[in-house]
Amino acid sequence: MANSASDKMTEKTKVAQAEPVSMMSVLAPAVGWLIPGAGHMIQKRWIRGLLLFVSVAALFLLGLAMQGRIYRANGGDILDILGFVGDVGAGGFYIVTLAMDWGQGAIAFATADYGTKFMIVAGLLNFIAVADAYHIAIGKKR
Repeated sequence: MANSASDKMTEKTKVAQAEPVSMMSVLAPAVGWLIPGAGHMIQKRWIRGLLLFVSVAALFLLGLAMQGRIYRANGGDILDILGFVGDVGAGGFYIVTLAMDWGQGAIAFATADYGTKFMIVAGLLNFIAVADAYHIAIGKKR
C-alpha cells in the first residue's frame, strides 16, 4: 500500500518534470485562438495551419454572408450563453465582427439560422484547433 502511494507520487513527479511550461505552450494556443491556424503555423505545421485557417474562415464568412447572428456576452438563457461561447471561439473573426457591428442576423431569412450555426461551428472548430496546437507544443502530439 505504501509503495502504491509512493509510486503515484513518483509518476506525478515524472509528469511534472516531463512537461515544463514553455513559451510555445502558452503562445501557440493564444495565437491560434486569435488567428485560426496560426498556432500550428508558428510551430512549422504549415499545411495543417493553412487548412485550419481556410476551414474556420470559410465557415465564419459563409455564416456572415448568410446573415447569421453573432451572440454577445449577456446573462440571457442557456442557449444564448452557449452561442456566445461558440462564437468567441472564432477569435479574431469574432472581434472584428463585433467591432464592425456585423452579424446582426435578419431573422426573416431562412438562411440566417444556418448562418448562425455556421459561425458557431467555426468557433468550436477553432477551439479544437487551439487544443491541438497546445498538445503539439507540449509534445503530446506530433
